[in-house]
Amino acid sequence: MNKTAFSALLLALFVPLLSYFVMKGFTTKAVSMPRHYIYDSIITRTDNGKLVEDTVWHKVPDFNLTNQLGQQVSWKDMEGKVIVASFFFTHCPTICPGMTVNMKKLQDGVSNGERVGTKDAKFIQFLSFSVDPERDSVQNLKNWADRFQINPSNWWLLTGSKKEIYNLANEEMKVLAVDGKGIDTSFIHTDRFVLLDKYHNIRGYYHGLDSNSMAQLSRDMVLLSLEKDPNRKKFYEGKLELLAVVFLVTILGIGVLVFVLKREKREHATSA
Repeated sequence: MNKTAFSALLLALFVPLLSYFVMKGFTTKAVSMPRHYIYDSIITRTDNGKLVEDTVWHKVPDFNLTNQLGQQVSWKDMEGKVIVASFFFTHCPTICPGMTVNMKKLQDGVSNGERVGTKDAKFIQFLSFSVDPERDSVQNLKNWADRFQINPSNWWLLTGSKKEIYNLANEEMKVLAVDGKGIDTSFIHTDRFVLLDKYHNIRGYYHGLDSNSMAQLSRDMVLLSLEKDPNRKKFYEGKLELLAVVFLVTILGIGVLVFVLKREKREHATSA
């Protein structure tokens, strides 16, 4: 084999090998997603002889509440959407108007980021649960929505059973726990926004009156909208090593074949 052919063979071997390491680097270097909060349990299992721990993350359970349009809604009406939740009441003279203004900015921001021709972002749902449902009737919620020009297509103000709402806040979303001690659990008044992924796992808590926290929430909810199903494997997952070997063997085989054919051609020419 002459030097040119030998160099070409080495190059043919090197290119797929380099491609393999580049591909492997891209697949292992993942985007930093918002972390999970609150787990229910840890399951230990054996995978290929190794002990593996799987975390079962807490899922906020379903509910049945009424929005400002008088519609009964639950998780099934928001399937596949990232959720931003807050807690407020329409008679609130302090933090609630400011929180509503900031959530409105979030809604406007994701809507403006959508492609031309769409009126709202389909991947996100904003929920504001009333912590004073006895006074916050559907009409009061609608008046609040009109006051702040809330788009009901992806932002619902919710009222209903006080027990159900307070259970969601205290036991499921744990807003009092992140706010610290000294809060009256009989009346929730928190400035926290809660971010949930498409599977209703909690992925973040944010101060609803802090601009830096709101900027982080804006980034995180977009990231979650791009997150893939963790239980769905990529077609090349666990196969990169095999693909690299196949590429190398194939190229090597082609190189050997070319070498043999050239040698036979030279021998034929010599004998003739």
